[in-house]
Amino acid sequence: MGLLTYLATLPIAPVRAVVWAAQRVTEEAEEEFYDPAPVWRELADLERRLLNDEIDEDTFDRREDELLDRLAEITAFHQRRA
Repeated sequence: MGLLTYLATLPIAPVRAVVWAAQRVTEEAEEEFYDPAPVWRELADLERRLLNDEIDEDTFDRREDELLDRLAEITAFHQRRA
């Protein structure tokens, strides 16, 4: 049975290989996109810029809200995967 199944599905092996590769690429892209480390670094840099008077309070608040929303999105993604 195993040999017969192997021979019967042999013609679609290239398709399975492409699907497998596409799944790996998707997984890697998701890992990179949903990595919280760059967001945390940007939050730290944003605070440094505020303390050094490189940006004003309004700019800080607006950007901080965007970054915190992004962290919430990342957390929700990881919770759905678990």
